[in-house]
Amino acid sequence: METHVVKVDNPKELNLIFGMTHFIKSVEDIYEIMVCAVPNIKFGMAFCEASQDRLIRTTGTDDGLVKLAADNMLKIKCGHTFLIFLGNVFPINVLNQIKACPEVCRIFCATANPIEVIVAETELGRGVLGVIDGLTPLGVETDEHKENRREFLRMIGYKK
Repeated sequence: METHVVKVDNPKELNLIFGMTHFIKSVEDIYEIMVCAVPNIKFGMAFCEASQDRLIRTTGTDDGLVKLAADNMLKIKCGHTFLIFLGNVFPINVLNQIKACPEVCRIFCATANPIEVIVAETELGRGVLGVIDGLTPLGVETDEHKENRREFLRMIGYKK
């Protein structure tokens, strides 16, 4: 077995969702979830098919985001994984709906941080061992940090 570290290319620091699903039907189901969850949503998705044609299947409402997802999945190449880049929403707006999709097995991360996918490769194929999401903590928040966090959540409209 070999292991690889695959850096996800995210030049605009977009929010993304990286997960695992078990069926090609997920491509259409996740598309429907996304467009029903948020009006005028901008997103791109790519899914690595693990049998039959073994293609990277794509969908979305923004061609640039679809291409970004597909290009990254060409590097990750792990069967039954999917990557969604979000253009005008946060993961919190769609994550529960995606997790409720019957085919979705796991969400590895939902983030705008830099990520690395730790991949195992055997004679059979490739699989995700885990994900590195962002950088390591530098300490424990102070009262000032807590106040900044509270203000930030109100500024972006997630708290009143």
